[in-house]
Amino acid sequence: MNIERPQRPVIGVLWMLATGLCFVAVTGIVRYLGADLPAAQGAFIRFAFGLAFLIPALLSAFRRGFAPGAPRLFIIRGMFHTLGVVLWFFAMARIPVAEVTAIGYLNPIVVTIGAAFVFGEKLALRRILAICLAIIGALIVLRPGLRAIEPGHWSQLGAAVSFGLSYLIAKRLTQLAPASAVVAMMSLTVTVGLAPFAALVWVPVTLVQYGWLALVAAFATGGHYCMTRAFAEAPMTVTQPVTFLQLIWATALGALVFSEPVDPWVIVGGALIIGAISYMTWREAQIRRRAVTPMVGAVKF
Repeated sequence: MNIERPQRPVIGVLWMLATGLCFVAVTGIVRYLGADLPAAQGAFIRFAFGLAFLIPALLSAFRRGFAPGAPRLFIIRGMFHTLGVVLWFFAMARIPVAEVTAIGYLNPIVVTIGAAFVFGEKLALRRILAICLAIIGALIVLRPGLRAIEPGHWSQLGAAVSFGLSYLIAKRLTQLAPASAVVAMMSLTVTVGLAPFAALVWVPVTLVQYGWLALVAAFATGGHYCMTRAFAEAPMTVTQPVTFLQLIWATALGALVFSEPVDPWVIVGGALIIGAISYMTWREAQIRRRAVTPMVGAVKF
């Protein structure tokens, strides 16, 4: 049976902001660990810790049971997310934080467009314009054609698409199960999916590395929970563009912690992104509060 929830765009945006802060913390720690551990092994340890945190939620979910169709969606999502996690860990150890974050913006683009085609969510003119401006901002940051494409970049491109497909399935799952169950089942399926790949490349792990990966798991689990709550509170076309703010935070992290140079164009592109997101979020809140039905032929803006 579907779980009906009222849509609250502002609350959804706040949950997505919390998601971004959690994932930037994850990015910083994985960047700090570097390439000392194989990508599949580091990802497996991170998800194994995350699964341990979620055992109570997992047991509760199995006791309640699942809606028809949910188990199949959990497995399919786990497959996409497993691939995305391995590719992301590989990229994070090899290219700058800001670049990983910027390329990752293909993820919300995949999700937003997919939500319109798969779930029938409306892309009103104001949303289309805001998303276009955000994409332009990302292009200003990336400046395609002026940088070398390395294996880390290709890996992050693949991760962005994989995560986008995973999150698209997550949107459907929020209608079939509580947020805690969606996050717990993702951790279970991804841990199981990563296990054979980690076993093939396993190397010794220090206690310090285990500690850092446990912290990664804590932040990542919190991020996925916040993201799932955001999906449940508002349409994905509202919540997903907010993830562009991660670029500003990731750029600051790279500069302050890892001494990565700050490109002025990153600031210009980031300002454009923030402006587009702020406008769309404000318009969504205004329109929902007034609940005015437009006249026939009126332009949605």
